[in-house]
Formats: sequence, structure tokens, C-alpha cells
Amino acid sequence: MPATTLNDLFIHALSDVYSAEKQLTKALPKLARAATSPDLAAAFTTHLEETRGQVERIDRVVEVSELKLKRIKCVAMEGLVEEGQEQIEEIEKGPILDAALIAAAQKVEHYEIATYGTLATLAKKLGYDEGMKLLLETLEEEKATDEKLTLLAKQELSEAEVGK
Repeated sequence: MPATTLNDLFIHALSDVYSAEKQLTKALPKLARAATSPDLAAAFTTHLEETRGQVERIDRVVEVSELKLKRIKCVAMEGLVEEGQEQIEEIEKGPILDAALIAAAQKVEHYEIATYGTLATLAKKLGYDEGMKLLLETLEEEKATDEKLTLLAKQELSEAEVGK
């Protein structure tokens, strides 16, 4: 059923990101196991705990806003997770794979940043003030994770051999 109101759009987007976060809770342990760098593995493990908290936060948004999520699958996250899995399968374990995993993870973070920014804007417009605050909290976590990944990328790339 297509969205005909901003509220419909909000519920759809919130349902979609809920699916995305659930998919991510399954993908992050695989990324952590594939990482060679202990710092990168730790970052993925830390983000797994944050992601679980973000799922709980979505549950709180639903509760305080008195909404009901739809059962949908986020195909965007499905594709991003699949891309990361392909990297794990195709690239030998080491600094090049670590760089590829960071790139894959940053694609996820940028998707989530865009999504949570949109959701917070919609929540504000719809008067879901408490929900908006919760969504902004998640948005800030996603931005911080992206910054950590950028720092790790600089560190990992300086250690990787340049093979032309």
C-alpha cells in the first residue's frame, strides 16, 4: 500500500530502518571476524552493541509515538550487507580486506545517516517530539561511527602496501 500521507511515509521509513538495523546485527559479527586489525574488529563489535541499542530506540519511538511498524525488508541494507559479504569471500584476509570492510561499513553508515536525518525531520513535522529526540540520538551515533571508521581507514591505509 503506497504512502498517501507524511505519517504513512514516516511509518514506512521507520519500518524500513528497523529491518536495516536487524540485518546489521547479523552482519556486524561477520565483519568483526573477517577483520585483521584488532582495532577494526573492536569497532565492529562496539557498533554491534550500539546497533542493538538503536533497535531498542526504534521500539521506543514506536511506543512514544503510538505507531505500529510494518513487516518489510530493507532491500538497500540487504544489498549493502551482500556487498560486504562478497568482499569477505573475494579478498584475502589482511590490510586490503580491512580497507574494503571499512569502505563497506561506511556505505552502511552513510545510508543510515541519510535515513535517520530524514526520519528526524519527518518526526518533527508530524509532532512526534519525543520520537524526534530519540532519532536524533541515533543520528549522532551513526555520525560518530562514520568518523571512527574514517580514522581507522587512514590508519589502515597507511599500513597497507600500495600494489600497482
